[in-house]
Amino acid sequence: MSDIKVNAGGVVLGGGKIAVQSMTTVKTSGAELCAAQIMKLKEAGCDLVRVAVLDEEDARAIKRVKELAPVPLVADVHFSPRLAVLAVEAGADKLRINPGNIGGEKEIALVADCVKAHGVPVRVGANTGSIEKGFLEKYGRSAEALVESALFNVSLLEKRGVRDIVVSVKASDVPLTVQAYTLLAERTGYPLHVGVTEAGTEEMGIVKSSIGIGALLMRGIGDTIRVSLTSDPVKEVYAAHNILRACGLELDFAEVVSCPTCGRCQYDCMGLAERVNERVRSVRKRLKIAVMGCVVNGPGEARGCDLGIAGGKEYCVIMRRGAVDERVPAEHAERVFFERLEELL
Repeated sequence: MSDIKVNAGGVVLGGGKIAVQSMTTVKTSGAELCAAQIMKLKEAGCDLVRVAVLDEEDARAIKRVKELAPVPLVADVHFSPRLAVLAVEAGADKLRINPGNIGGEKEIALVADCVKAHGVPVRVGANTGSIEKGFLEKYGRSAEALVESALFNVSLLEKRGVRDIVVSVKASDVPLTVQAYTLLAERTGYPLHVGVTEAGTEEMGIVKSSIGIGALLMRGIGDTIRVSLTSDPVKEVYAAHNILRACGLELDFAEVVSCPTCGRCQYDCMGLAERVNERVRSVRKRLKIAVMGCVVNGPGEARGCDLGIAGGKEYCVIMRRGAVDERVPAEHAERVFFERLEELL
């Protein structure tokens, strides 16, 4: 993680805590609808939300969106320095641009002077679809080309005195993404926005993002993350938090452990595990909950959990801190278990 810190609307990028990002899927100029989606993302645990700025209406709507949804916003702008300036003046807390497609020195200077005046950080990103021709000819489609492209674009802003910078080098190829970020971390101290771009629909997108983002986080690389899915963006936020938890970087949550079940299972263990997981998804308290399939191995496997259940055809046992606490008829077990769970939350 970077020692350099930048502040995006009160969210600090760099210095240790990993910020979770996502992006709206509606037109920003529809402020009410956009704000409603942003609030759902916030409730799911999103720290920063990116919005697309395609035209002047989108840029000016940022002010209204922030009034309705007080969440730090990142304005995503391409090709137009004027829209970048309008978005920042409307209250964007961070700007995502590619200086290479904003224009020449005059246009870059215009954007640079604006972000400096407003104290707004900038994310400079390169991905495999935006690498400049010269770097492709020199390095091919490679980690070196991605990093050289990103750092070249960073230099364009540095020449204008911009220092509040976040960098990204995304690819849809997981090994290439990991290689590129590893090389980038060796060559810059700026905070890094980590993710696998164009990762795909929900199932494969989560797999690719978990491997790519997780591998980098376990190496200490990354300051803010986005799981990119062709799906409801709220699912991106849940997946991001699950990655952080699996990497041991987020501890205040209710972990649900459950067995894979087998032929010994004689109650709805899988269904119960899903219902418990849904109930505690947004809990920000360190707990470990066990949902086990049978009373043969369940009590032993649930040892160390704050609360657990193991089932049978006629009865279930409810465990507290690894010890059997109650024996409940099967038909009442789920109700009693949820009552005990609510006592902990």
